[in-house]
Amino acid sequence: MPIVIVVAYHSDAHLACCLTDIGHPGRVVVVDNSPSDATRSLTSAAGARYVSAGTNLGFAAAVNVGLREAWDGSRDVLLLNPDARLTANEAGILQEALHAPGKRRAAVGPNLIGFDGKPQRPSWPMPSPAEVWLDALGLARLWRGRRFVVGAALLLNAAAVADIGLFDARYFLYAEEADWQLRAQRAGWSVAVIDNVTVRHVGSASSADGALRNALFHASGEKFARRWYGELGWQVMRIGALVAAARRSVVGRRANRRVNRQTFRLYLRGPSTGINGRRSA
Repeated sequence: MPIVIVVAYHSDAHLACCLTDIGHPGRVVVVDNSPSDATRSLTSAAGARYVSAGTNLGFAAAVNVGLREAWDGSRDVLLLNPDARLTANEAGILQEALHAPGKRRAAVGPNLIGFDGKPQRPSWPMPSPAEVWLDALGLARLWRGRRFVVGAALLLNAAAVADIGLFDARYFLYAEEADWQLRAQRAGWSVAVIDNVTVRHVGSASSADGALRNALFHASGEKFARRWYGELGWQVMRIGALVAAARRSVVGRRANRRVNRQTFRLYLRGPSTGINGRRSA
């Protein structure tokens, strides 16, 4: 059984079930980004270890707190969202797949399904200028490049963590798992979705503010683009994102057109503009 790190943020409604399902409380650490006595009590009642982050550090920094507190350098690490339901048996299946001979896998994750029964994407194309423009032109289905596994229930190989290092704490929310997996893939590791494990996952359970989540998502995307592709690469991706948002505002699903108009405006001014004072998700 790996070390389990759960990053909580006003997550009590889901956390108790999450901890019950995963079991093995002695190997579970809850890093609380919204420190509260209620979350501490809930965690203690489940037999897991509680660590207060002191304030909302963001996901990547909180994961790093958990690693520093609980990781011994030799055991695999399971990152588990409070709104995901994964059993110890399923974690064991993931761990076997992680260490499949000849694969050199840095990370694996399960298939995801919502509590409403609708499938969720377990992996996404790795953002890049080429990927963004394929999407902008409505040709995303042609992407054959790198992908990253969603971080809702992400099992990390201990050897990869030792090789690649901690998460980049400059990402407040979103893109941190893509960044870590791209670092791993460039170092010769691989990642995979394990099809014979399916995990129920609520999604976006830590915040009801959809506009803020959207802004944080794209701000992290800008940071990712600037880090990996430089200023020129970011501007190429920004223009592609504007084209994609404009296209979807006109011909996309009617229910999503308003969000795409918001995204278009975000990219006109730059997603990172004004986001620092709004980090409450």
